[in-house]
Amino acid sequence: MAYSILLDPPAADWDQFVTTHRDAHLLQTADWGHLKAGFGYTAQRVALQDGSRIIGGALILFRRMPMGIGTRAYIPAGPLLPDDDPAHPANAALWEGIHTTARQHGAIFLKAEPCNWYRPRPDLPAPLERAGLRLSSLTEQPPRTIVLDISGDEETILKRMNQSTRRKVNMKTKKDIEVRIGTRADVDSFTRLMAITSQRDAFGAYEPEYYQRAFDLFAVGERCALLIASYQGRDLAGLFAFRCGENAYYLYGASSNEERNRMPTYILQLEAIRWAKRHGAIRYDLWGIPDEDEATLEAQFEQRQEGLWGVYKFKRGFGGQVIRSVGAWDKVYNPLVYQAYTWAINSRKQRHRTEEVAASETPTEPLEET
Repeated sequence: MAYSILLDPPAADWDQFVTTHRDAHLLQTADWGHLKAGFGYTAQRVALQDGSRIIGGALILFRRMPMGIGTRAYIPAGPLLPDDDPAHPANAALWEGIHTTARQHGAIFLKAEPCNWYRPRPDLPAPLERAGLRLSSLTEQPPRTIVLDISGDEETILKRMNQSTRRKVNMKTKKDIEVRIGTRADVDSFTRLMAITSQRDAFGAYEPEYYQRAFDLFAVGERCALLIASYQGRDLAGLFAFRCGENAYYLYGASSNEERNRMPTYILQLEAIRWAKRHGAIRYDLWGIPDEDEATLEAQFEQRQEGLWGVYKFKRGFGGQVIRSVGAWDKVYNPLVYQAYTWAINSRKQRHRTEEVAASETPTEPLEET
């Protein structure tokens, strides 16, 4: 079988492949690369072709490392392998194309975080190890998430939620909350809410231009929706929901400090689920919870607020399944520089953990969402 590597195939052809792949994910779409390209990354699509048909591939994001020592290569939610069989020659051909491309970009190492949230893949480490990758403790995306089953009618979806959350998502009329699908002009309102949320909940947010570019790229074809909840003409909360194939994602959410008793963040989630269902999604990814087993999550969420603990209480009430990815896997091209890089990152993370623990000792208002 003669396979060939094609770099940067037409975006429409690439996205057709991605959205129909069994492991389809938003972070592998062409426009995700276009989004990141505006904020410090270089994006390259590596497609494996069988004849003229794309059968596998990876969107790779490259970022310059300090002092001009090279780049780091990252494959978010990928690669999208041609075959589940680790020994299939098509997989080897794709990995060869990936490694060649990474080296051409001066990569010190490649980090891949394959998507197995929506399709169980206990065998997934095998093709990664065969391609020379090794498990890393340093992840880019939160490895654990909650995924809602949004198949069936709305009554069925509501029954999967706990009683408290079910009551809150249905309070729109009682609390006089209005929800609209935002236009480009509403991104400004969202970024103002995000600034408030970031300051209140002590987490980093993207610059306003990032959310504007995300809207401009993904609102085309209704691949994202900006939902805004308001009360008496005042915007109280907003969220960005995205979709790819049968999957929908809650990526960005923000809320004001006003009228929180009206539960706008809960109401928005139900509207986002409705939007996702209208566009063919069967699952809704709430994106990011603490990386602990479910027993630990349930035992500690009432006491902890640092990091992603602050959002777990909010997300758990929607009745989804806690799922962990296979994690991050690294292929090292320059061992000496890679060792220095991982030492520096681990040291920084340890400092941040110490700061989070210290901050968590000060009582704060429970968070509903970030």
